[in-house]
Amino acid sequence: MQASGPTAQTRGRIPGVESYRCRVSLSQSVVLRPAGPVQPLDRRVWGLSAVGVGGFALAGLYQLSGQRIGVPCLLHATTGLNCPLCGSTRMAAALLRGDLDAAWHFNPVILVLGPLLGVALGYQVLAWALESLRLVRLPRLSMSPRAADWLLKGVLVLLAVYGVARNLN
Repeated sequence: MQASGPTAQTRGRIPGVESYRCRVSLSQSVVLRPAGPVQPLDRRVWGLSAVGVGGFALAGLYQLSGQRIGVPCLLHATTGLNCPLCGSTRMAAALLRGDLDAAWHFNPVILVLGPLLGVALGYQVLAWALESLRLVRLPRLSMSPRAADWLLKGVLVLLAVYGVARNLN
């Protein structure tokens, strides 16, 4: 069973300026019992997935230890200022308890970005695993290096602005 459709889609094209084109492609076919080589996952997907799983493991340890075991922030310890990631462990521990209000209080930016990133990475790992097991080939989203670069820069700017804003009061 195989569905077909457009394999590439161009977004954000500025007429006459070819260098600003952002290409995002999504294969529209789902293949049952795929054969052939399995496309490997990017090392950045594995790295970010490991950081996310490790972060939730640390939050679980923090919660189970009665909030005694955690990773102190060096910026906060030396200057008293909060970095953009300060409160992430407490936020994840609050999520594990089901306390969304406390999680929002500890770090709202990571509370919003974390699940978005987790779903995207989880889907990529799931699609790879199902294909590796030869069960089904799901479509995978791939970004051009230019789009990934702009996305990374945007997230870093957002975190920098949040880091400054949270220390103003």
